[in-house]
Amino acid sequence: MKHELIEFLASFPVLQGEDLEAIAELIPVKRFRKGTLLLQEGEVPTQCFFVLKGCVRQYCILDGTEKTTAFFTEQNGTISSSHYVNQKPSDQYLVCVEDSLLICGDAEHDAQNYEKFPVLQALTSQMLEKELNETKDHFSRFITSSPEQRYLDLQKNRPDLLHRVPQHQIASYLGITPESLSRIRKRLVAKKVAL
Repeated sequence: MKHELIEFLASFPVLQGEDLEAIAELIPVKRFRKGTLLLQEGEVPTQCFFVLKGCVRQYCILDGTEKTTAFFTEQNGTISSSHYVNQKPSDQYLVCVEDSLLICGDAEHDAQNYEKFPVLQALTSQMLEKELNETKDHFSRFITSSPEQRYLDLQKNRPDLLHRVPQHQIASYLGITPESLSRIRKRLVAKKVAL
């Protein structure tokens, strides 16, 4: 487990030498089995997660139906900042879609680490800002695109998801039914064949 963490930390030039090893010793990493529920609706999140390996799905239940709102894979944080920071009950669920290796943080432990290694806090802030900007961009594209364009965007930007998660969850994530997803895929295959 520490190997994956050190490999991830080493990707940041500001974390080198002794600091890298010392920081790796302080960061808790845990393995979770496929199907593990990390957070459920109504719970106040006490931990935040970062995916080193695996896939975590975020979803809510509306009118008795699961609606997938996000997939978090390698190099993604998996917590709603507003619920975690403000200690408010979550309106979402988090579940491991695959066996996953996650960094597990909590406010007290993170504060201690930031005090020992200020560079870690700066790095965390940069990562959060990057993820927030990517989420905003994704949301803007999502609400202005057709279901077919959403699928093509997913195919282009996150093709691994198409092979890692069940198709009904992909459909839910795209805001369509599994039947609509099947029709879109058939139509796109027919277009390719026609070319």
